[in-house]
Amino acid sequence: MLPHTCIILAGGLGTRLQHTVPVVPKCLAQVSAKPFLYWLVQYQIKQGVTHFIWALGYKSDSVQHYIQQQFPTLKHSFSIEQEPLGTGGAIKKALSFCETEHVFVTNGDTLFKVDYKNLYAQHLALQTQCTLALKPMKLVERYGTVNFNEQYIITAFNEKVIIANGFINGGVYIIYKNAFLNAVLPAQFSFENDYLKLQAPQHTLGAYVDNGYFIDIGVPADYFKAQVDFKQQFMIETLGIDEDWTLFIDRDGVINHEKLDDYIHTWDEFQFYDGIFDAFKIFASTFKYIIVVTNQKGIGKGVTKEEDVINIHQNMQAAIEAHGGRIDAIYYCKDIESNNRKPNPGMGLQAIEHFKDIDLQKAVMVGNTLSDMQFGRNLGIKTVFLTTTRPEVDTTDSRIDAVFNTLIDFAQQLR
Repeated sequence: MLPHTCIILAGGLGTRLQHTVPVVPKCLAQVSAKPFLYWLVQYQIKQGVTHFIWALGYKSDSVQHYIQQQFPTLKHSFSIEQEPLGTGGAIKKALSFCETEHVFVTNGDTLFKVDYKNLYAQHLALQTQCTLALKPMKLVERYGTVNFNEQYIITAFNEKVIIANGFINGGVYIIYKNAFLNAVLPAQFSFENDYLKLQAPQHTLGAYVDNGYFIDIGVPADYFKAQVDFKQQFMIETLGIDEDWTLFIDRDGVINHEKLDDYIHTWDEFQFYDGIFDAFKIFASTFKYIIVVTNQKGIGKGVTKEEDVINIHQNMQAAIEAHGGRIDAIYYCKDIESNNRKPNPGMGLQAIEHFKDIDLQKAVMVGNTLSDMQFGRNLGIKTVFLTTTRPEVDTTDSRIDAVFNTLIDFAQQLR
């Protein structure tokens, strides 16, 4: 039976990140508008963890307060260091709260999306004291690498050196509790240097290789990378988009190429982005409604003919449907100023009037401008920003819930 307990090491000072996040412990650093540990806990819940043992030290009160407020129904134990114990000492102390024979351990500033069931199965098959989740990585520079034999028994840990390919310690472990407690270990010690490196020559450590997503926010570069990554991954994962959802989507710069400082006047000028047909095929099997909302100010200015815009939309819809996709409705605003022009919500309200079972709690707007994002906010729905034409936009803007480079990237994440 899978052990449902995980020790989370979150007691460090976070010295490498202090200039970037100076006020809070690393695990509470804001990533995509939520503390990092929120995303960590959400992932572990999906992996079957039901008992969280928090190994805390630095500013432990703030961590405890957040956990109790954010996750009041989850089972928590708090192992508090009165003085720094090192990662090994922190684990040893936290094990007194562990009720299972085997226990997962992970770092509070690292997310490695490991399959916990497979990790545990490997651990039992190898019958090792501790099994490490290893991440394959190219151009390894920041991390030391790990050697293991054909039986997946770890044989050595290597110091940091630039190599083309290697396996790094991903910071996720499963420990046989009694074996660890029976080892002769001081109260204060490093789990990595004083335990793992000493155990490797004795062949008591197992290796489990997983190529899941990995991020360590302990350094500023990866902390900033996480801001973008999490807006791509976790908003989609936590929303639970299904066949009850509605997709609102912009046209120019999203479905087709824009013209710089001009409009798409005729079908001959209309050019689909690569991957659009595949994206709409995925959308067709995902969303209840797919609704295009597009400003077409060229009509109001008299430089684009309305019949040409209608022809563009008919051809666009037919081409997408011919490739297995679907568009349920297209709303366009020809006005220079009106409630129907984005970011005003008029076109969305028209759609709601027509499709009366649209649930705005289950709707998302995809666009390539902050005007599109504000349209989504004005409707009270989630937003996805595409950087297709405006890579310079600050993607930490509060109106943006998720960020992708292209429409097909968003669609593939849904799949």
